[in-house]
Amino acid sequence: MLYQLHELNRSFLTPMTNWAEATSKLFANPVSPLAYTPFSQRVAAAYELLYRLGKDYEKPAFDIKTVNADGMTLEVVEEIELAKPFCNLLRFRKVTPAGTRKTKANQGKKILIVAPLSGHHATLLRDTVKSLLPSHDVYITDWIDARMVPLSEGPFHLHDYIYYVQEFIRHLAPDLHVISVCQPTVPVLAAISLMATDKDPALPKSMTMMGGPIDPRRSPTQVNTLATEKKFSWFENSVIYSVPANYPGFGRKVYPGFLQHAGFVAMNPDRHAQSHWDFYQHLIQGDDESAEQHRKFYDEYNAVLDLPAEYYLETIKTVFQEFRLPKGTWEVQGKLVRPQDITSVALFTVEGELDDISGPGQTQAAHDLCCNIPASMKQDFVTPGAGHYGIFSGRRWREIVCPKVLSFIEANS
Repeated sequence: MLYQLHELNRSFLTPMTNWAEATSKLFANPVSPLAYTPFSQRVAAAYELLYRLGKDYEKPAFDIKTVNADGMTLEVVEEIELAKPFCNLLRFRKVTPAGTRKTKANQGKKILIVAPLSGHHATLLRDTVKSLLPSHDVYITDWIDARMVPLSEGPFHLHDYIYYVQEFIRHLAPDLHVISVCQPTVPVLAAISLMATDKDPALPKSMTMMGGPIDPRRSPTQVNTLATEKKFSWFENSVIYSVPANYPGFGRKVYPGFLQHAGFVAMNPDRHAQSHWDFYQHLIQGDDESAEQHRKFYDEYNAVLDLPAEYYLETIKTVFQEFRLPKGTWEVQGKLVRPQDITSVALFTVEGELDDISGPGQTQAAHDLCCNIPASMKQDFVTPGAGHYGIFSGRRWREIVCPKVLSFIEANS
């Protein structure tokens, strides 16, 4: 019922937000006489803030049109490499002019970025993709909003996520490097472990794991505490709802994105309130650059998707409550997940010193589990001063983390 009430509320808010947007433009557009009335900037700023607080945020576009590589500006074309019911494997193909000599930019070294299925869209990793594109062919898992997947496609379990990852790895092999960011570090490690146990020839060359809950018992955060304090039945009964009739996934059980978003905001309410107040002040002061940065961040941050209920609940139990991966008790369809069977895949773990989602040490735990990878093929890095998002987006990612990731990949190619 909560989901239906949310949709009803959205239908009531839509006319108000549209009106707020139109009014803001009336008081800001230089061709409008109202833009020259007293306090017009304050009025325009107030109505734009109201509009942005009430609007519905759609999935943003990656919007990567070109990339500069080896002194050339190459066009980038976004293509669906593989289409699955719950995920599209996207490729960012660089269009090389005819007759161009072979260079590092176009010789086809491959990176698979496994994006989180934890509330936000894969576009949150836009900066990650852009930084890796100059030297590699980049692919990313673009998870589909569960409310858009018809019930006829069946359920999506945690083991389905693992099988998707394995299918993508096999499709892109050989000479593939895998990067997983946050939540997928766990299923990616499971996927590669199972492949190693089976001596699968499609194993990737390296796996880079960034800010993920390999062992959430280390440096537990607010996210981890919530998962352990609440009983599993609480999650089943309190956060799972059916998709309303106005979506293709009508009737599917999901963990709604709007609940996930409320949880994100509740972790740092003061910081978000201050950010919105600063946005209002930037608009009044005419600081368009700062205001636009705010818009871009919240266009991404506020765009959320629904998670399949079975996948979400199994992740809560397996990863955050029973710690099956670090305890060595995780079985996937009858097969034990054995990271110790990985011997030929290089491992790089990246963490943020100030990460409040996956605390320092949680990702490093992969080194203990993958005990049979030679020390020469292992590396760990804690990013000074970086929070969760700083290890894969923004200045610290571009200037500090990305060069280390690329160097590690090159050394293990």
